[in-house]
Amino acid sequence: MTSHLLPSDLQRKLASTRGHTVSFVLPAFNEEENITKAVDSTLVVASRWCAGYEVIVVDDGSSDRTAELVRGIAARNPEVRLVQHSKNMGYGHALRSGFSAATQEFVFYTDSDNQFDMNEFPLLLAWADQADVVAGFRKVRQDPAIRRANAWAWNRLVRALFYVPVRDVDCAFKLYRREPLAAVQIESRGAMIDTEIIVKLARRGSMIVEVGVTHLPRTAGTARGAKLQVILRALREVWHMYPLLSRLDSGSPPVSSVTSAGSGQPLEMNPQQAAV
Repeated sequence: MTSHLLPSDLQRKLASTRGHTVSFVLPAFNEEENITKAVDSTLVVASRWCAGYEVIVVDDGSSDRTAELVRGIAARNPEVRLVQHSKNMGYGHALRSGFSAATQEFVFYTDSDNQFDMNEFPLLLAWADQADVVAGFRKVRQDPAIRRANAWAWNRLVRALFYVPVRDVDCAFKLYRREPLAAVQIESRGAMIDTEIIVKLARRGSMIVEVGVTHLPRTAGTARGAKLQVILRALREVWHMYPLLSRLDSGSPPVSSVTSAGSGQPLEMNPQQAAV
């Protein structure tokens, strides 16, 4: 997305954020068909919008050529680093490894399946000076019906158990200020990681902004979130995390919402509105 396509208010915001440095974290598991495009598109956006950056690919024990391809890219681009797990440890653990390896002022993460448009990264960066978390939400989710149904049920479950001040907690298009993120002790290993981080940051009084983003159909590779073993593992983690998160202070921070990627007009929301 070129700057002349951005609304004028976002252009003004972005003019003041070009001095920021960002660690881009890309978790990957058997994404050899997607990883080169994912890293290349990230490098293009990072070089344009960031004063300094690093791209951290976390290979979560892939059995294909994902790690090999990343090594080849890293050999040509010193900004790219590979963090590799010797075995598949799960999505949450991959994010934990990436966040721990991050060194820049902000940490952005997205998946390596190319279901998000990296050209929309500036929409999140525009709010960097005003928020500790800029959380994307999928305006229209482009997934098979079973994944959409699972996502709907998951969101209802975590909302029933915890105060979650965003509408699409598992949207893999988020920008964090690294200092408050690093202060959170992350215990999740799997699907609960986004909920845990958002809930803990909210309880600490972090400012959270939501921005509508485009979601794209997966065109290569295989999604694994709808597998029964993944769902059961997620439910076990909810059972484990509930007593830990329910003991936290229930105070809630101010939450702003940008209703669409082209809006730029924040709407103040109370916790009840945010949970709709």
